Amino acid sequence: MTMTKGLLMGAAALALLTASPFAHAQSSLSIPRPDPEFKGKVGETLKDSIPSYPTPLKAPQGAPNVLVILLDDVGFGHTNTFGGPVPTPTLDRLAKNGLMYNTFHTTALCSPTRAALLTGRNHHSAGTGVIIELGTGYPGYTGIIPQSTAMVPEILRANGYATAMFGKAHNTPEMEISPAGPFNRWPTGQGFDYFYGFNQGETSQWYPILYRNTAAVQQPKSPEQGYHFTADMTDEAIAWTRNTRAADKDKPWFVYYSAPAAHAPHHAPKEWRDKFKGKFDYGWDKQREITFARQKELGVIPANTKLTPRPKEIPAWDDQSADAKRVYTRLMENYAAYLAYADDQIGRLIDSIDKAGELDNTLIFYIVGDNGPSAEGGLEGTFSEVASLVGFNPGLSAIANRIDQIGDPESEPHVPVGWAWAMATPLQWTKQVASHFGGTRNPMVVHWPNGIRAKGELRTQFHHVIDIVPTILEAAHVAAPSVVNGAAQKPIEGVSMMYSFDDAKAKSRRTTQYFEMFVNRAIYDDGWIACSRFGVPWNTLGREGDFLNAPWELYNIESDFSEADDLAAKTPEKLKQLQALFVDEAKKYDVFPLDPRFSERIDPRNRTAGELRTSWTYYGNNVRLPEQIGPVIYPNSHTITAELAIPENGAEGVIVADGGLNGGGSLYVQDGKLTYHYSLADFEHNTVQARGPLPKGKVVVKLEYTSKGLKPGGTLNNGATIKLFVNGTLAGEGTVGSAMIRQGIEPFEIGRDSISPVSPDYKSKGAFPFTGTIEKVQFDATSQRQ
Repeated sequence: MTMTKGLLMGAAALALLTASPFAHAQSSLSIPRPDPEFKGKVGETLKDSIPSYPTPLKAPQGAPNVLVILLDDVGFGHTNTFGGPVPTPTLDRLAKNGLMYNTFHTTALCSPTRAALLTGRNHHSAGTGVIIELGTGYPGYTGIIPQSTAMVPEILRANGYATAMFGKAHNTPEMEISPAGPFNRWPTGQGFDYFYGFNQGETSQWYPILYRNTAAVQQPKSPEQGYHFTADMTDEAIAWTRNTRAADKDKPWFVYYSAPAAHAPHHAPKEWRDKFKGKFDYGWDKQREITFARQKELGVIPANTKLTPRPKEIPAWDDQSADAKRVYTRLMENYAAYLAYADDQIGRLIDSIDKAGELDNTLIFYIVGDNGPSAEGGLEGTFSEVASLVGFNPGLSAIANRIDQIGDPESEPHVPVGWAWAMATPLQWTKQVASHFGGTRNPMVVHWPNGIRAKGELRTQFHHVIDIVPTILEAAHVAAPSVVNGAAQKPIEGVSMMYSFDDAKAKSRRTTQYFEMFVNRAIYDDGWIACSRFGVPWNTLGREGDFLNAPWELYNIESDFSEADDLAAKTPEKLKQLQALFVDEAKKYDVFPLDPRFSERIDPRNRTAGELRTSWTYYGNNVRLPEQIGPVIYPNSHTITAELAIPENGAEGVIVADGGLNGGGSLYVQDGKLTYHYSLADFEHNTVQARGPLPKGKVVVKLEYTSKGLKPGGTLNNGATIKLFVNGTLAGEGTVGSAMIRQGIEPFEIGRDSISPVSPDYKSKGAFPFTGTIEKVQFDATSQRQ
């Protein structure tokens, strides 16, 4: 690959590159700073007094704007910029005028990478050893970012920056994503002046669960009117940067643009899907070969890199049936379209910054993934990714029957493992697998014309996502504080990367780094890495086993970029040295206890302190809560009792809904009759309806749900019997199929089903609000834990 040198910068910009006292050391500074001292004079009258209006807080002179762009579930060999099949012209544009990092690393999972990115500390050190939906009661795994690890927006805001976040947050403890808060661990409590986006691991791009700051809001228009969340969040980011500059011409801003792509559900506009028709017909094995050849041609991997072979656990493309190939290529076309569309939207933001004349003085980190490509869709892919995460995936036939809906609102699609693996070329494995670089090595582009002389060059220093914060602080000439909001701070655990900006041959200043996710673990030290993998990421249920005796591998990555040549047998002493170092690092950063479980941890009751509830009571027609904050009743036996007032002309509408188009349960009145519907991830639908209409006036209705027992792992049941009662009299009965412990990504509601419908019965009726009065609804669960 031909690399070019840019013109020398002016003396003012060069001053930012001089040695900085803020690069590594933690200062004695406490933030927020005390109120400014009054320096005027107060006399008895105005004539005797001298005013001294407080000087506004200002950022250090020359501090740049900072834009952190983070993609989601994207592999090293995914983008065209780094040799992959998906066109990413915005990433290309920034790379040609900036730097490409090919030895940059993440944690192998969403929330953990985000916590490390924003705090500058390792993910366990920041209490985020796993995603917030899997948190447990151990220091490294609560999902609660400690007050001792303040985020970079908090530091920048206290030093004169405006701060905003758009897109996926995923760092608020799951049980605090609630109208009751507390809100100090929402984005606006972690240093962001403004937040627009969603607060959990994923959301529909067509019907997102949106928050503006801490308030739930509806999307501005429907998919039929052209709505897509990635475009919406980009509009918001553009408006915010413009308004900030209109309000203050000198104040630098920090924007965290956290794109949902390419995390499932893979939702791409149809016109973008159409661009990729036929582009992947040759399959995942051939794609690896094509990408590998192009990576060498571009020079983004060393010339001596080896293409690692397909693991025995992943099937060959040529062994797939014609029907399978048809489905798998359609899923991949949709996956590629989603990523390409996201890069296009990012381009709109970059164009806006450029048009405002601020691009040259904006330090941009375009991080190509928070982990490697996701294999959570299973060997056959899935039409419902959330169902896969709790251990339910009906496989190929369920997708083939709905192939033309892939990417539409009815779908929550995810590619099969083979395509995920292909997107990690030339590396081994995928997301979740922190032992190998397919899970943790993500490309990055850094762009800052006023602060980087080099243009279009490659950087090969070993770095980790915890190194972004100290880089930002050094560029902004801001010291890391020792106290934030009264809480003593842990030292920043990352190292600044600024030394590498104009010195391609500089020795890496990150010499040691541990990795761990679901007991997949590795330790890097001075060019060597030792690693141990346990299980496969698509088996989300029943991972327990003797992981401590899983084999270890050893690689010298100074000469083996892709971890192709295992040296464990040849260099056993080196392996032992690194294994001992891993234990030391694990103790230092709260990595223990190691825990391989995935689906089993998804029960929100794992994140409940004290005695577990078995009863919940709500009042009125207007209740909306995130599912995990509402009544935790599925897949166990339970009852729902509602006290209603039915007007003389009758009533219809939703009494209780939990979930949406892609699965859940709903109790409603249809044609005057009490009705219950359960949708198993939109794969199976069952309805039970009362035999006659509800009477007028005061009415008590009751649903009695009796589980037929739990499947192994406890995340699904074997179906249930349903009885419907009206004023104590049995009015209807029947059976429904299996139910899941989580109903997807839409909220629990009383009085309406406002985002997308659980039941097809009221698909054409909008939110289907209840037209009578709901006085009280009580939920009673007959058991607590799985």
